[in-house]
Amino acid sequence: MPTMESEARDIILLLRDIENQSRKHAFDLPHKEESQFTWEGVLFTIMGEKLLTALGEVKEILNYPQNVTSVPGAQPWVRGVANVRGSLLPIFDLQQFLGGEAINIGRRTRVLVIEHEGLFAGLMVSDVYGMRHFNQELHIKDQERTGSIGRYVAGAYDVDGDLCPILSMHELAEDPDFQVVAA
Repeated sequence: MPTMESEARDIILLLRDIENQSRKHAFDLPHKEESQFTWEGVLFTIMGEKLLTALGEVKEILNYPQNVTSVPGAQPWVRGVANVRGSLLPIFDLQQFLGGEAINIGRRTRVLVIEHEGLFAGLMVSDVYGMRHFNQELHIKDQERTGSIGRYVAGAYDVDGDLCPILSMHELAEDPDFQVVAA
């Protein structure tokens, strides 16, 4: 009668044999080709224009909060303050700040939450189309823009045949005009 030790030894030998047979017939994993460096951004609209911003500059994308409390004595582009998961989030109308008309709040209105060097803010935009990936080699660096948006543009990418400027949220957050919200 086989002992427990001999049964265990037989099982181990059987498992080793299965492992050796598997290794003989195994294929190598495919080698991953060198990936191209990609830039990731969020595509959104304001003033009827599609813009991009670096994904790393957006902390979160929210639906427009239901309860936004207005702030007396603030600039007209300051929509108010919302309680988002226990934190107060100032909501700014990005389109109005840039000289356009105030955004009409609708079901597609979104808030891009940014946090940069102590500034925590929600930037209201007309619509968000989602995240896009671009080959960094296709970055258009010398994208000159005029108007109120021009000072925040950090290049552009082609999106489905449209040249979409990259709006730098960091440049916007560092702008003294954006930091002074009192009227």
